[in-house]
Amino acid sequence: QPQLVESGGGLVQPGGSLRLSCAGSGFLLNYYAIGWFRQTPGKEREGVSCISSEDGSAHYADSVEGRFTISRDNAKNTVWLQMSSLKPEDTAVYYCALNCNPAYGGQGTQVTVSS
Repeated sequence: QPQLVESGGGLVQPGGSLRLSCAGSGFLLNYYAIGWFRQTPGKEREGVSCISSEDGSAHYADSVEGRFTISRDNAKNTVWLQMSSLKPEDTAVYYCALNCNPAYGGQGTQVTVSS
């Protein structure tokens, strides 16, 4: 069954870095724009970043601009989210999604930023 598989989450101290991966299982990602979203309990899912399928152009939420970088390698069928200068408010479950639509997301990976 085709699905998106996120990995790379974990516990990191404020100011630290993590790299999240989003892999396509059973299908090719290269035909799709891919987005990263995050969600904390009691809040709606928030868009973090989106990368196009055609030219790799990327967009970011104001809250992560300059700290997060989205990239893709179609040969590896993977999209990454490099997160730096992490803050406690970045703590959330992070999801990747097809066509940058949160309705088509994976199971998510937990990111916790805490000292």
